[in-house]
Amino acid sequence: MSRFSPETEGEVISQTRDEVAEPPLYKVLLHNDDYTTMDFVVEVLTHVFHKAYEDAIRIMLNVHQNGVGVCGVYTYEIAETKVETIHELARERGFPLKSSLEKA
Repeated sequence: MSRFSPETEGEVISQTRDEVAEPPLYKVLLHNDDYTTMDFVVEVLTHVFHKAYEDAIRIMLNVHQNGVGVCGVYTYEIAETKVETIHELARERGFPLKSSLEKA
């Protein structure tokens, strides 16, 4: 059996890219409200974002004082999952904690 086939005769055109683009990053933000406890925000930061207790306190105070704070910077899918996790946990505990994404 011959390897030559008239149907596949022709040039193969291929291009290679030397540069691989990094995926865009997104900031996960927490928004202050008058009902969510500071302890719950610290708990979210330590469990969802794996922040050290001291860092979680610092971020929580930043959110409390400035109205919004950055919890971390991730690729879109990871950031989206973290926002959904925050909203689920807040709903389960009866808090109106809001979280959002912002392109970094």
